Amino acid sequence: MIKINKTLTLEEFRYNDVKQIPYATGELSNLLRDFSLAVKRINVEVNKAGLLDVLGTSGLTNIQNEEVMKLDDIANTHIFNVLSSGYSCAGVASEELDDIMIFDNPANNQSKYILLYDPIDGSSNIDTNVSIGSIFSIYRRISKPAPDSPCTKEDFLQPGHQIIASGYVIYGSSTIFVFATKRGVNGFTLDPTIGEFCLSHPNIQCPQTGSIISFNMANYYQFTQPTRDYLKKFLTDKTTNLSHRYIGSLVADLHRNLIKGGLFLYPSTLAHKNGKLRLQYECNPMAFIFQQAGGVATTGLEAILDIIPTELHQRVPIIIGSPYFFK
Repeated sequence: MIKINKTLTLEEFRYNDVKQIPYATGELSNLLRDFSLAVKRINVEVNKAGLLDVLGTSGLTNIQNEEVMKLDDIANTHIFNVLSSGYSCAGVASEELDDIMIFDNPANNQSKYILLYDPIDGSSNIDTNVSIGSIFSIYRRISKPAPDSPCTKEDFLQPGHQIIASGYVIYGSSTIFVFATKRGVNGFTLDPTIGEFCLSHPNIQCPQTGSIISFNMANYYQFTQPTRDYLKKFLTDKTTNLSHRYIGSLVADLHRNLIKGGLFLYPSTLAHKNGKLRLQYECNPMAFIFQQAGGVATTGLEAILDIIPTELHQRVPIIIGSPYFFK
């Protein structure tokens, strides 16, 4: 008897999903496929770190005046090259680039979508073999797609609730691609024997509560008093049985909390009054994922997804996690 394996690849999953959506063109599926190809290439580079010359800094600085790691630069190039070679994306914005990059040709100008990404999240952990990741979000253009109509900067400054799909890849003990649409959140693990992402975490739901709280304890006395009071409420409550776990790689911290439940904070501090994480490249994509999975994401004053961006590299505070911590 033939044994039927019902594990779907990413492409099979998206193909089945498209069949259930009237008038779907498959363009979004193509874009997700292209992005998955780029991260497979990045995964190869990550797995060779220490053997090839991909550790350390590149000698460059980005627009935030931060040192660019060699792997940041390599990953940024892989994503840019793959997406610019396809036809399902009109342009991109990267945390490592000063401005948007428009794919101004007749094929790409007709695409409905633009993509923003952080090529490598957790760059400071690259040289110590701690889990790192890539983050992305996809928006439908505001500008009208047409052969002679390239995308505009306005397309990249939309609030997070306009996201069509967002996701992240975590390069860890296995390589996992998690992405969310308004139809749900699903995770795919890379099977190195066939080179395909296969469905491993269907219909991810963020637990309603959790025992893990994640923040940089070294910054505690730089937090505002309301933030410290908020944390004290949980840290001094012995009934919650909380564990403090902080990796310092956003993708790794949030992936763990998405699966197991918990709370993550990177609030404003004396040194970073507007927060440190980037709205468009980190906070919005993750907030969209958590919201679709039943979680919550806020600055402490407003929902992350309601913020209207004013600049590409805008920073905001973020508190994100299981609903219990927001009651």
